[in-house]
Amino acid sequence: MTALTDKHSLIDPFQRKIEYLRLSVTDKCNMRCFYCMPKGFKGFEQPGHWLTFDEIERVIGAFAELGVSRIRVTGGEPLVRKNLDELVHRIHQLPGVDDLSLSTNATLLSQHAHALYEAGVSRLNISLDSLKPERFKEITGSELQPVLDGLMAAKSEGFSPIKINMLAMKGINDDEFEDVVEYCIEHDFTLRFIETMPVGDTGIQASDHYLDLAVVKDRLAQRFDLIPGVMPGGGPARYVQVKGTDLRIGFITPISQHFCETCNRVRLSVDGTLYLCLGQEHKYELRPLLRQGVSDDGLKNAIMEAIAIKPEKHEFRDKPGQVVRFMNMTGG
Repeated sequence: MTALTDKHSLIDPFQRKIEYLRLSVTDKCNMRCFYCMPKGFKGFEQPGHWLTFDEIERVIGAFAELGVSRIRVTGGEPLVRKNLDELVHRIHQLPGVDDLSLSTNATLLSQHAHALYEAGVSRLNISLDSLKPERFKEITGSELQPVLDGLMAAKSEGFSPIKINMLAMKGINDDEFEDVVEYCIEHDFTLRFIETMPVGDTGIQASDHYLDLAVVKDRLAQRFDLIPGVMPGGGPARYVQVKGTDLRIGFITPISQHFCETCNRVRLSVDGTLYLCLGQEHKYELRPLLRQGVSDDGLKNAIMEAIAIKPEKHEFRDKPGQVVRFMNMTGG
């Protein structure tokens, strides 16, 4: 076993400090975005294999004691997990958790925004790949209006920042980038563009629509006066700001300009599997240890052993078919 050391010691083999955990509370989703999950997909994890709230709280507490201060709740779609606000409140109360955020498709957000805000979520990331209802339905299989309603509910509640995540897809939504910029300026949202990634068969198919975000940035610069910008947070986006506005636009470039050398995060799936890299299969299963009665120190040692196998980088370019699991299985 790896020797247990003091707090703030979660360092991977490449001297990167791990301080950010993305927690998937379900692999289920009420959308079927073509780049994430196949239509008719039914291979969801059995509920008996889901980590319970008590188990999640225990794992997050161990991570926090090891210096992880940022927690993002993800899915699937996290809002389909019942009583999520209760779990959020429990995580928010844990010593060491300084930043608690949520990624969602916002379809259910209008019903849950108040409870989540009161429970301790301060920041939101919301997927929005199109502002055109028919196109949105083609991409996601769902209606656009509940998402827009959820965004307005979140804005009224006071979440800040609210970040819009838009997957940039050539031939699908590349005629909407300027419109989404204007929408975010109007509503005081942050906007992030993301490159497609070959995660699972669906991700490989989406890569047919890959768009280098340097091209997107150059195009936006023809219409908007872009100046250097910064945003607080633990993610990999590189930001510019639209001059004369508060809008920051982030570019997340896992393919064209990867950020592996600064990777500070790991992912915990709903079944208790730690995935050490989105683009690799390195993993460590915590659920068996939890259900065998592992001690607190044993749990922290297990986490440290997991971090010790975190790979240096993904291989999306060299081995695009390497990751066979779908995105909903890993967590956002």
